[in-house]
Order: sequence, then structure tokens, then C-alpha cells
Amino acid sequence: MPETPPPGPDPTLALLVADRFRAVNGDHPMSAEDDAYVSGQFVALDALCAELGRDPDGVRRLMLDGLLPLPGYLRSDGAEMVPRDLFRLTEAAEAAGAAGSPRAWFVAHWEDPVAGAAEWEAYLSGQYVCLHTVTPATIRRKEELTAEISGAVASAPDTPTRAWLLRLHARVDELDALEPAFTGYDRLRFGGPTSRDTCVDAPRARFPLPPA
Repeated sequence: MPETPPPGPDPTLALLVADRFRAVNGDHPMSAEDDAYVSGQFVALDALCAELGRDPDGVRRLMLDGLLPLPGYLRSDGAEMVPRDLFRLTEAAEAAGAAGSPRAWFVAHWEDPVAGAAEWEAYLSGQYVCLHTVTPATIRRKEELTAEISGAVASAPDTPTRAWLLRLHARVDELDALEPAFTGYDRLRFGGPTSRDTCVDAPRARFPLPPA
């Protein structure tokens, strides 16, 4: 009697992930430029799972159950685009002995548990495409830097001193190193300029650093 072949991929799960993604991000078109950017910065979920020996449908179930973040983007061809380090946080939680509760491990990085819980939900949304590497430390540092830069720009002196400019540019440069370039699609789903627009490009244009 021939063996029963193993079940193939479940297309319903990919549809459910896509529906959840659009519920979070809205239904915006991806341009050819968006697709090229995303393909250079991210990897298709199926390809990553094949590389790591993981079951893509199992990963989709974890996304739908709120245990892994949604894809960062849906490419025009429907591919679920995820960061190469998609499993970084769950692996870090396991290494710390919190395999059963990555959420608790994550939230514990904030003094305010309410703030930590809100960041966990933001992480699960897949919208932390604003960081090359998503960890509690980089999330917190990005928030600190954007607040410091925004505050400095809002209270900028009429004639900034070189010391003031150096302090501003040090923060801008640090944020620049944390963030990718973003793409046009991001401005559609976030409903306006990105943090790179407002806290990196705009300050550099408005407050150029004079030569030494």
C-alpha cells in the first residue's frame, strides 16, 4: 500500500497573514521602486524558512497567534517579506530561559510595563522596519534619539554654536546608523514622513555642520 504523501502548504494561512497585514498597514500599492528596495533589505518568508529548515506554515501560525511579528512588507507578487533575523528575539528569550514567554522577557526591558506591552504590540505588527536590527535596546535607543533630536530642533537657537551643532549631529549620525533608508510605501502606510525624513534628513539640511 503506497504511503500517504505529507500535506502540502496551506494557502489559507498565507491569505490570513496577508489579511492581517492589510488590517494593520492599510491596502497601499507597492511600486517597482518599493519592490526593489524591499527585495534588497528583506527576504521572502518561504526562502528564509527553506534556508533555516523551518516550516513556513508553522511560522505563519506563530504570526497569527501573536508569537512572531507579521511580515514587514507584502511585495507586489504577494511574497511575505521578513527580516533575516526574524527569529532573533524568540531565540534571545530562549537563551535567557524565557522560552515559554518571549513577551514577558521583552516587556521586562522597560521600567514601565505598560510601555513595554505597547512596544511588544508594535513589534508584532511588523512595522519595526525602521531599524536594521530589532531588539529592546535598539527600540529604546531609537525612541530616545528621535525625542532628543526633535526637542533640540524645536528649541534651536537663532545662531547655533559649533558645540550645539556637534551635539545635534552626533545624535543624528547615531540614528542614521540604526535606521534603513525606508521607501515610498512606508510614507503611505505611516501616513506621512518617516523618522529618517524628520530626524535625519531634515536636521542635516537645516543645520549643516560647518567645516572644522
